[in-house]
Amino acid sequence: MGTHNHHHDYNFTEKFQFTGIAKILSIVGVAVGVIAIVIGLMSSDHIMVERTYANLLLMGYYFTCVCAAGTFFVALQLVTQSGWSAGLLRIPQAMSSMLPVASLILLVIVGLGLVTNNLYGHWNSEGLMDPNSPNYDSLVAGKEAFLNVPGFLIRQILFMGTYSIFAFVLAKLSYKEDLEGGLNSYKKSFKLAAIFLVIFGFTQPIWSFDTVMSLEAHWFSTMFGWYNFAAMWVCGLATIIIILILVKKAGYMAWVNENHLHDLGKLLFGFSIFWTYVWFSQFILIYYANIPEETVYFYKRWEPEYKPWFWLNILINFLAPLLLLVDRDAKRKQSLMLFVAILLLCGHWLDYYIMIMPGTVETERGFGFVEIGTAIGFVGLFTFLVMSKFSKHAIAPKHQPFMEESLHHEI
Repeated sequence: MGTHNHHHDYNFTEKFQFTGIAKILSIVGVAVGVIAIVIGLMSSDHIMVERTYANLLLMGYYFTCVCAAGTFFVALQLVTQSGWSAGLLRIPQAMSSMLPVASLILLVIVGLGLVTNNLYGHWNSEGLMDPNSPNYDSLVAGKEAFLNVPGFLIRQILFMGTYSIFAFVLAKLSYKEDLEGGLNSYKKSFKLAAIFLVIFGFTQPIWSFDTVMSLEAHWFSTMFGWYNFAAMWVCGLATIIIILILVKKAGYMAWVNENHLHDLGKLLFGFSIFWTYVWFSQFILIYYANIPEETVYFYKRWEPEYKPWFWLNILINFLAPLLLLVDRDAKRKQSLMLFVAILLLCGHWLDYYIMIMPGTVETERGFGFVEIGTAIGFVGLFTFLVMSKFSKHAIAPKHQPFMEESLHHEI
């Protein structure tokens, strides 16, 4: 295995130009988001403030998950020594590089949610763990060893900090490889990626238990972590597909063809089915066993204002990819893949909405400017940060040992 230099006539040193309408729209998106959040937080209506915090958590967690999925994608390709993906690695790398920023934003949201009791009041309210208090809750008190503020914050900082360090170092080694060539950076990346995958595999479920499942501290599911992992991975793949297609439409990455898109399509299809498998397993076991402390979770989500969203979630995230991507040719069509990827990103926004809202907004749940505005704001921020990072370096890792294999990839 060595580096190859006979890379045909492709210009690997070219840089993506992030200018014009795309850049302006991303900045406008951020402005819309800021206005929506400020209006929500400044509202005299307590429910509106609760909704704003819930939406901030939803989008902050979503943003961080997509960036973490970028790191996971890069690490997975390195450890499996996959050749097909070498030519498009700069896209998940750009996503991965923004993980420290996303983590910091999520940490601020979680911290404010704790201080104001607008998010984690289910286990962080006064007297819940004191047997002499009228607010005493024996179920929550039984989980005090895990659900306490210092432990919660230490785990958040430790997990997201560790992921961010790996994301930063893996990206740095790849850019160093561009300058120096050889296999030195690649070998270091391989080892680091293997360590990251082990750490991430064991800690990601706990991170999702803390950030999302603890919103409803009476309930727990050992499948919840893998359910969140499946959603995160599908969202990450969908984002890579969207960026890749739009970058190609702008005239870049000529070496990436329908075969690469087909492979990404297979992953998106397969893991959408896996997400459904975990969703169904969690749901049907709780439904069939009919144990009150378990069914309380789904009982809330079957209330009239959530039930349509509950079933729409399955229609979008399972039936749409199943019917639209099962055909081989479908996974090779840019326009169809772009549509499905955008649909799945919206579908998993709904998935996170159903996970977060019923446990945080107790009454008068609404859907309006705060939800839409916050989502637009974070999409704008993600686009601006990731595409700015993507435009700073050469569009392909030209000295990546498997680059030649990626150029000749055919299925």
